[in-house]
Amino acid sequence: MSNSKVENHSIGSQDFSVKSIIAPLLAVIIGMIMVILDSTVVNVAIPKLVDYFNTDLKTIQWTVTGYTLALSAVIPLAGWMTDKFGAKRIFLITIALFTIGSILCALAQSPMQLIIFRIIQGLGGGMVSPIGMAMVFRLAPPDKRGAVMGVLGVPMLLAPALGPVLSGWLVDYVSWHWIFLINLPIGIIGLFVGIKYLPITEKHEAPHLDIIGMIIAPIAFAMLAYGVSEGGTSWTSTSTITGLTVGGAALIIFIFVELRQKQPLLELRVFRSSDFTRGILLAWLAQVALFGSMILTPLYLQQVRGYTALETGLILLPQALASGIFMPIGGRLFDKIGARPLAFTGLGIISAGLFLLSQITVDTSLGMVLFSLFMIGAGMGLTMMPVNTHVLNAAPRNLVSRVTPLTTAAQQVVVSFAVAGLTGYLTSQVNTHMKEVAKGVSPVEALTSGFGDTYFLAACLAVAGFVFSLLLRKPKTQDKEESGTEEKGNPALMTGH
Repeated sequence: MSNSKVENHSIGSQDFSVKSIIAPLLAVIIGMIMVILDSTVVNVAIPKLVDYFNTDLKTIQWTVTGYTLALSAVIPLAGWMTDKFGAKRIFLITIALFTIGSILCALAQSPMQLIIFRIIQGLGGGMVSPIGMAMVFRLAPPDKRGAVMGVLGVPMLLAPALGPVLSGWLVDYVSWHWIFLINLPIGIIGLFVGIKYLPITEKHEAPHLDIIGMIIAPIAFAMLAYGVSEGGTSWTSTSTITGLTVGGAALIIFIFVELRQKQPLLELRVFRSSDFTRGILLAWLAQVALFGSMILTPLYLQQVRGYTALETGLILLPQALASGIFMPIGGRLFDKIGARPLAFTGLGIISAGLFLLSQITVDTSLGMVLFSLFMIGAGMGLTMMPVNTHVLNAAPRNLVSRVTPLTTAAQQVVVSFAVAGLTGYLTSQVNTHMKEVAKGVSPVEALTSGFGDTYFLAACLAVAGFVFSLLLRKPKTQDKEESGTEEKGNPALMTGH
C-alpha cells in the first residue's frame, strides 16, 4: 500500500503514543478543519444570503446541497488518485484547489454564481477527508485506533464549535464574503504544514479508471437530491417524480456497473462484510438525524426567535463543545468496549435531545434549547467516531484506501439528502400550519409548529439508529493476517463476517 513505511512502523508498536504522530496528524487536521468549517459557517449565514441575494430558502439551500454533491462526485477518485500520484501530493493539491474555490465564492454576484463556485469549492475539497482519514488510520496500531481517531475528532469538532460564532460575527459586523475568505490563511497554513510534515508515500501502479462509474455516480446522486428537495413542495410534481425516477434508475445502473468492474470506482463488494454493512447503515441513520437537524437550529433561532447571526453562533457553541468533550472519551472507550454500547448510549441521548426540541413553542426558554443542544452534542461525541472507526475496522486492511472514499462519499450523499429532505419537509409542514392562520393561529406559531414537526422527524430517525445499534458486534481482527492478504485484492472481501 502507498503508506507502507508508516504502516509497518505503526502496526504492532509497543510504546506508541499520540505524540509520536502529532506532526503529520496536525497536517491532516488543518486540511479537514478547513473543509468542515466551511459547511458550518454557511449554515449560519443562510438567512443572510437569502436576504442579500433577494431569493428564497430553497434556492440558497443548494449552496449546501451543491457543495456536498460536488464533494461526493470527486471523493470516489481519491483511491485511484493516491495510487497513481501518492497520497501526500494529492492531499496538498486538493487543499490548494479548495482555497481557490473559497476565494471565488467570496466574489459571487448572484445566487447562481455562488452555487457554481460552491460546487467548484466542493470539487477541490472532496478528497481531503478520505485521504486524510486513511493516512491517520494507518499511523496508529490496531489497539490504539479508537484513541487516535478520537484525537482527530476533537479538532474536527472545533470547526463546528467556532464556525457558527465566527460566521455570526463576520455576517453581523463585517460581511458574508469573509466566511469564505477566512479559508485563505487556513489553506496557506495547511499547505505549509503538509509539505513539511506529511510522510512521503510511495506511488504504485494505478488500476484502470472506471470512467462509466465516474459519469453515472454524480448523475444518480444529484438527481436523487433534487427529487428529494422538490418533494418539499409537492411529492407528486413533475420535477419531484423526474428527479427520483432518473436518480433511482442511475443509482441501480451504477451499482450494477460497479459490481461487474474488476477495479471499481467505489468498492461496493465490501458490503459483503455484515459487520461493515451494519456499521455503515447505522452511520447513515445517525448522520441524517444529526446533520439534518443542524441546519434547522440556525433557521429556528433567527427566523422564529429573532436572534442575530452572532447570537445564533454563540447559542450553538455548547453543542459543539459537548461533542469536543465526549469525543476523546468515546475514542478511548471504543478501544476497550467496542462501538455498540457507545452507539446505543450516544443515540439514546441524541434522541432525547431531538424530542425535547420537537416540543418547542414560541415561549420555549433559551435554557431548554441550550440543554437540548448540549445533549445532542454529547451524543454525537460518543457516537460518530466510534462508529466510523468500527466501519474501517470491519473492512479488509488492504482496502482501507478504497473504503474511506466509499464511506466519505456515502456520508456526503446522505448529508445532502438529509439537508434537502428535512428542509423540504420543513417547508411542507410550515405551509400546512400556515393554513391555520385564518383560524386565529399567529404566523409565528405556525412557523414554530413546522420546526417542531421537523425536529420530531429527526428524532424518529435517531430512535431508529438507537434500536439498530443493538445489531453491532465487534469485527474479527484482520491485522494479524494483514501481511498475508496484502496482495490478494478483492477476494479478501469474500470472507465477510
